[in-house]
Amino acid sequence: MTIGPLAMGGHPDEVRAPDDWLTEVERERAAHFMFEQDRVCFIAAHLLIRICAAAVLDADPRELTLLQYCDLHGLGHGRPYLEQAPDLGVSFSHTRGYVCAAAGPGKVGVDAEHVRPGPLDKMLADRVLTPRERALVTGNDELIRHWTRKEALIKRGELTLDKLGAGGDDLTGRHLLEWSTGPDIRVAIVTDAPARRVAIPEVSGGGSEWGRGRPA
Repeated sequence: MTIGPLAMGGHPDEVRAPDDWLTEVERERAAHFMFEQDRVCFIAAHLLIRICAAAVLDADPRELTLLQYCDLHGLGHGRPYLEQAPDLGVSFSHTRGYVCAAAGPGKVGVDAEHVRPGPLDKMLADRVLTPRERALVTGNDELIRHWTRKEALIKRGELTLDKLGAGGDDLTGRHLLEWSTGPDIRVAIVTDAPARRVAIPEVSGGGSEWGRGRPA
């Protein structure tokens, strides 16, 4: 049984789950990070998507296997999916100090980014914004809001990196859930049905003990 899309996000330390949930491929990828902060965020995001998907499925997250594959880079890359529920939309994102995930029926795309301090990052703005967007955006907060929405669309398979400057973040027919954390982290989630953000649950058992989550 599945319910509507759920979203979760927080500091990596809030994802209290054991690393042994990870596949060998995930552990190998985690080991290649140069900086410990980035490795911790990678692991936390991969654990969090299991927790989030389990809440949607009313399942035990320890029994969910996260897989990724793309023709160019092979295992561990490409759009994620669950071996036990391949039709469930899942997506996750991590930026230094923050992780988020969402799961639900249909397509799901998630992105989290830091807002850079200082004046508008013109190089990034020129690369990711359409001419119309570029004319309207004056600060990095606006820029990152557009950027996270577009990244979420990319993860849904509806936009590509090489078309960012030509494709806007029109969300007609889709649902957007956004939030901010602290002064500089912005999150965007795009789903087929309205998504609901819930708190990250404690790892305390499986099945129905995980519940549906409480509002974040």
